[in-house]
Amino acid sequence: MRFRQFLPMCALLWSSNAVGLDTQRNDVAAFIDELVTEEDFSRDELEALLGDAEIKPKILEAISRPAEKRKAWHEYRDIFIQDKRIDAGVEFWNTHADTIDKISEETGVPGEILVGIIGVETYYGRITGRYRVLDALVTLGFDYPPRAEFFRKELREFLLLAREESVPADAALGSYAGAMGSPQFIPSSYRAYAVDADADGRRDLFDSWTDILGSVANYFVRHRWRAGEPVVAPATLNAEFSGEVPAKNLLKADSTVGDLVQEGVVIDPPTTLADDMPARLIAMEGKQGPEYRVGLHNFYVITRYNRSAMYALAVWQLGNEVAARRRAGQQHHPGQR
Repeated sequence: MRFRQFLPMCALLWSSNAVGLDTQRNDVAAFIDELVTEEDFSRDELEALLGDAEIKPKILEAISRPAEKRKAWHEYRDIFIQDKRIDAGVEFWNTHADTIDKISEETGVPGEILVGIIGVETYYGRITGRYRVLDALVTLGFDYPPRAEFFRKELREFLLLAREESVPADAALGSYAGAMGSPQFIPSSYRAYAVDADADGRRDLFDSWTDILGSVANYFVRHRWRAGEPVVAPATLNAEFSGEVPAKNLLKADSTVGDLVQEGVVIDPPTTLADDMPARLIAMEGKQGPEYRVGLHNFYVITRYNRSAMYALAVWQLGNEVAARRRAGQQHHPGQR
């Protein structure tokens, strides 16, 4: 079924209240059979758990209008690059400075990126989601045809995760898409990339800041973060620009710095970026017109966390704003870490 064919169905669903999941539905029953057979789950326990889940129309509405697709860059940026969020980031960094410094040194992922991710994702743990993860994944896995297969796989991952890490399957809260904890990992990412950084025997992305920050860093390491390399560079286009301004920002560095410069991209201020460094021209809609940047390898590593160039740029900018304000505060208060 194509997405546009699904929209009239959405309108009917969104106008109704939440309803319980019917475990006798063919697709639900098949899902239960699969977990009982392949993963040794108890049929009675699964039917009881899934029977308690609710199909939430608000979740279907939310997934249809993500901010990355509805807003221009300058509108999206203003959500995150605000004084109060920057100040909160300074407070967060100061509180967890030892942990951030240790993890950054061990992994090569800068503190700016760790703080930027947590700041954009959940306002440093303040906004982690109000939906039961179970309801979110059931709603999208069984009543959202465009991505039902993906979310059913995530529901399976969530149930395995709950068994492995003692996550309460009937109570854990997260986003409308089933992302959990302060780093907002979906279940498959939780299982694949979370680490027990505090060595207490659990990978806890809800209450352990050491595990949370260590897991974010591990996610970037596993997606080939290059320690010490830059992320993005400001740019303009000269009068002889012969390249193509992207109508949509693709999420891969499929050109090089040298090729972009030859086409007429001016990196300002001039940098020492190697000509053969992978890169791509990025065009954003600013308040005063188009804004240009050159995205480098590490920029596209950030987009593996969320498949959006605007997201990656917001993470990078917020992290750097927090770092700059923190340094300024340390200059005024030399005893502060």
